[in-house]
Amino acid sequence: MELTVLGSGSAMPVPDRVQAGYLLDDGDRSLLVDCGSGVLQRLAATETGYEGVSTVLLTHHHLDHVAALLPLLKARWLAGEEHLEVVGPAGTKSVLDGLLEVHEYLDGRIDLAVREVSTARPFAAAGFDVTARETRHSMDGFAYRFSPPSADADPAVGPLTLSGDTEAFAGMASFADGSDLLVHDCSFPDGTDVSNHPNPTQLGKSLAGTDIDTLLCSHLYPHTGGREREMARSVRDAGFDGDVEIASDGLRIAIADRG
Repeated sequence: MELTVLGSGSAMPVPDRVQAGYLLDDGDRSLLVDCGSGVLQRLAATETGYEGVSTVLLTHHHLDHVAALLPLLKARWLAGEEHLEVVGPAGTKSVLDGLLEVHEYLDGRIDLAVREVSTARPFAAAGFDVTARETRHSMDGFAYRFSPPSADADPAVGPLTLSGDTEAFAGMASFADGSDLLVHDCSFPDGTDVSNHPNPTQLGKSLAGTDIDTLLCSHLYPHTGGREREMARSVRDAGFDGDVEIASDGLRIAIADRG
């Protein structure tokens, strides 16, 4: 399984970071997680392309995570693709219905399926096995933990966790414990007065004592520019003893198959 960071940025884009989006590839299967503004251009630069993505999994419905959904639908229609599935928390169908009310001419152009999921049971998205956990954010949403299609393993112990937008808290750390890779919201550097997102010290404290090989800090606001090394050091100083990296658009990470 391979993770490509398409968008490591936030609702305040900067030239080298577009809004939230991550691509999971495992052989012939591809899954797009979140679809913020700019993600479609990043996706077009990958080998998979927007033609190869027929399923999108949403962490929540803030604009910087859904803004390119209809551009993706239109691009797939114009490319001759026939299907798109959008999976996400409760309210996902209402979001799509509302977007199509505004852009009515796109309704019916392709076979659009919308599926709402919960934390009650694991589910599959594009063949990936997924389990969900509630986040702590200004809007209800989910973090997800993944096992690749080729693995015969419970997704609750899968190698990859994506936090979505969330504060750092013990329940999230427990959800991600044992992951090879945790991609976690770390939107602002220490010293910024903010809620609904963690700073590096808060994140490091919450993850102290967990068995996580690599933490990838993402969803970065402009405030983090030039302070990336400081942020990584603050996470470690606060108690996290795994590897710490700062996400960048285009970063690709191979994740071992535990199956």
